Amino acid sequence: MSRTAFPSATRETRPPARWASLAAHLVPLTVLPSGLWRIALALGFSMGMLEDGGPVAVHGWLSVYVLSLSVVSEGTALLTLGLVRPWGERVPAWVPRLGGRRIPPRPVVVIAAIGAVTLAAIWGYAFRDPTLPGIEFSHPGWYILIVACYAPLLLWAPLLAAVTYDYHRRHATPAATAAAGESVLEAA
Repeated sequence: MSRTAFPSATRETRPPARWASLAAHLVPLTVLPSGLWRIALALGFSMGMLEDGGPVAVHGWLSVYVLSLSVVSEGTALLTLGLVRPWGERVPAWVPRLGGRRIPPRPVVVIAAIGAVTLAAIWGYAFRDPTLPGIEFSHPGWYILIVACYAPLLLWAPLLAAVTYDYHRRHATPAATAAAGESVLEAA
């Protein structure tokens, strides 16, 4: 196989289940509302939060951090699509020495599973008390908005786990592994 070719239109394993593809596409949508909420906060909107009786002001490096968190979260969520799309099965052609090579399924499954467990722990802990003690809002509508924006994050872990299971199921057969050809680990 040519190292410069990127077989984006070919699939070397069974296609993903329809439900897995739908779940993978839902993941970025579960992360988007909280990201938009944080972006508004970073752009100077208090989002109804109060600090010492006045509107919360986020600026400087804190603003950069909040924006970066939103971008990294959405980017990470979008990686879930690689579990159901052909581009997620090969290293991009532009990567030196490894470009075009198959990504071995085992590390993908392990990393995705660890990600699902980590997300479940993070968001389970974050939502342990949905009343958000210690945060004041200027109006109850702002509280409803923040909960509505962050509650979909509770779906991120189970959706990722389901898509990871489907990816594992599709790549676990000996025929799928043999058909995939030379892997990244063999090339290194």
